[in-house]
Amino acid sequence: MISPDLPAALKAALETRLHGQSRQDAAARAARISNTYRSGGNSGTITSEADAIAYATVRMPATYAAVAASLNAVMQASKDFAPVSLLDVGAGPGTASFAAAEAFSSLSSFNAVDANPALRTLALTLAEDTMRIRGLDYVLGPARAQLDRAASADLIIASYMIGELTDRERVAVVDALWAKTNDTLLIVEPGTPAGYRRIIAARNQIIAAGAHVAAPCPHAAACPLVAPDWCHFVQRLARSRAHRELKGADVPFEDEKFSFIALTRQPIPHRPDARVLAPPVVTKIGAKAKLCRADGTAAAVSIPRRDKAAFAAARRWDWGDGVERPPHP
Repeated sequence: MISPDLPAALKAALETRLHGQSRQDAAARAARISNTYRSGGNSGTITSEADAIAYATVRMPATYAAVAASLNAVMQASKDFAPVSLLDVGAGPGTASFAAAEAFSSLSSFNAVDANPALRTLALTLAEDTMRIRGLDYVLGPARAQLDRAASADLIIASYMIGELTDRERVAVVDALWAKTNDTLLIVEPGTPAGYRRIIAARNQIIAAGAHVAAPCPHAAACPLVAPDWCHFVQRLARSRAHRELKGADVPFEDEKFSFIALTRQPIPHRPDARVLAPPVVTKIGAKAKLCRADGTAAAVSIPRRDKAAFAAARRWDWGDGVERPPHP
């Protein structure tokens, strides 16, 4: 398993690139870019090196944390998975590529696609500064067109990118992502109801094409959650001083909400029996947890303190954990 925090070399490289810039100016750039994303825009507002560095300083830690947590779930389900090639689609500053490099020492081929020149330049710079992603081949252009030209890869990651597409584009891109996947496809989106709906649509589309679910779902049946409920998780990450300054934040940590789906070509040997869908509640009487179960249902379970073995296991559960042999409701 890998840490949700940026690797030290990557954090240092980002801070080096930020050094010498006005923190006030960088904060203003980051706020403008974030507002654009929240209003449904895309990375087209990032047009310069200063924009790219400001954006990466604020958003790269949270995106990295979400991808790292998702990859940890993949590794839990596929303990022997050792990909050699990676394709990072909608790569931005290379966040998912860095997380994958930490997760899988087997990776030797790194390929990336994004339409933003400033983010591409920053990704290549960070790769050179850290020496962590050797030989990164980063192609500039729209995802759909570049996927047609890209080589297939053992692991494909599309993080925080399908939300920038129209519904029609999204269907075509998801088909293309799966067509290029040799083994595992990971899609990560913001942990909002809209992000969850995009994840579910992609999940259904790829299962229909013959995929197997690796994570987070312990089954391949229809999602049992009913609106206004939705499946999402939270990853806590540490904020650096620069991160706090640019966000105008005092709290030394941040909680990133995300939704994800990982799908594979082959059946998963170690898929957990259930997934914890919300923070468990532990009281003097016992523990309560909301679980998505292997039978395709979601249910709240109660584990009394008198059941010592089950209670000892349940009190260690955390939101997003895959668990074995949970009790029935």
